[in-house]
Amino acid sequence: MFNLPEQLVAANKGNLETAVGITAATLQAAERLIDLQLAAAKSILAENTTNAKALIAAKDAQEVMALQSVIAEPMLEKALGFSRSLYEVASQIQTEITKLFEERFAEFNKAMVAALDKAVKSAPAGSDVAVAAVKSAMAAANSAYGSISKAAKQVADLTEASVAAATSQASHGKKKATQAQA
Repeated sequence: MFNLPEQLVAANKGNLETAVGITAATLQAAERLIDLQLAAAKSILAENTTNAKALIAAKDAQEVMALQSVIAEPMLEKALGFSRSLYEVASQIQTEITKLFEERFAEFNKAMVAALDKAVKSAPAGSDVAVAAVKSAMAAANSAYGSISKAAKQVADLTEASVAAATSQASHGKKKATQAQA
């Protein structure tokens, strides 16, 4: 016979550890996001102050127009860099949480197989068909989970490639615009 309370305690302990891991990873990501935002805010404040002083000191409209184009370029680059950094943090947290879920899922499967094997030993004769059906269902669920995980990874990779391409395209477009102005 197998001991159900011990298995429940072990499962709950694993769930708690996973929840603590997810919470810790989320708090670390939040901390990185706050640091990014504070750094960006400080940088923007300093640049805007400098830019405002330069614009106020401009002697005519032509000088103001020239300053505006000079000011816009670094701001666009910083915005692109900031969005890249935000995406990197989001991607990292997604990877960390996915890893925690995958580990927990593997532990759950292992525990289920062990529990099923113990149950088979104490099962009455002729229950082989039911046990085989449960094992088959578990294999199908694992296969489906593997397919879904693979598809999610492909979507994440595609998204990452799209973000990189968009950033590159924006950077390239900025360079063309700068060259056209010159």
